Amino acid sequence: MELAHYSDYAVRLVNTEEPARNKDSLTSVDAVRGLFGASVQMARRVTDTDVTRFRNVRGRLRSVFEAADSGDHVLAVDLLNSLLMEFPVSPQVSGHETLGEHGGPHWHIHLADHPSNASAGYAAIASMGLAFHLTEHGPDRLGLCQAPPCRNAYLDTSTNRSRRYCSDRCATRANVAAYRARKRLEADASAHSGRSADTAQETRALSER
Repeated sequence: MELAHYSDYAVRLVNTEEPARNKDSLTSVDAVRGLFGASVQMARRVTDTDVTRFRNVRGRLRSVFEAADSGDHVLAVDLLNSLLMEFPVSPQVSGHETLGEHGGPHWHIHLADHPSNASAGYAAIASMGLAFHLTEHGPDRLGLCQAPPCRNAYLDTSTNRSRRYCSDRCATRANVAAYRARKRLEADASAHSGRSADTAQETRALSER
């Protein structure tokens, strides 16, 4: 598993809650297990107690994204370092059976965790993945969707650092809203111009009397 993949763990967890819409999908053991993807073994260790623990970690991860999105990169790093200290991992070299460039296994770094519970394990790999993304691409690549009321987290991997929305759906919705707002302004300006022209015409008529 590539290190970059682990950063998705953080995004998936943060986006189980939509504060502006008062929505929270992290309400059961099954919902928590769904976050793990292919990590079936770790998911099996989830208990009812982990639901509350996951929510706590989610709030702390969201704070990292909020700080980065607001431009406070030092705070974002401090918050992330706090998570890394609390939930450490042990990097290990691992290999798949798929043949690599030299005919052997495809070797890569795997983040091995040794947690006392499932939430600690998830927090460890999510935090390390996010740290890898931040140091590789910069804290300004951590963002929150700019299409209100959505504030989902995303990782900007665009070549020109231009991403502003968590999905194509939100981007389309924001563009449509901006287009309608421009049309309203144009209509208001046109109506105001018309009223101004009428007023000027009336003034001229009165002065000619």
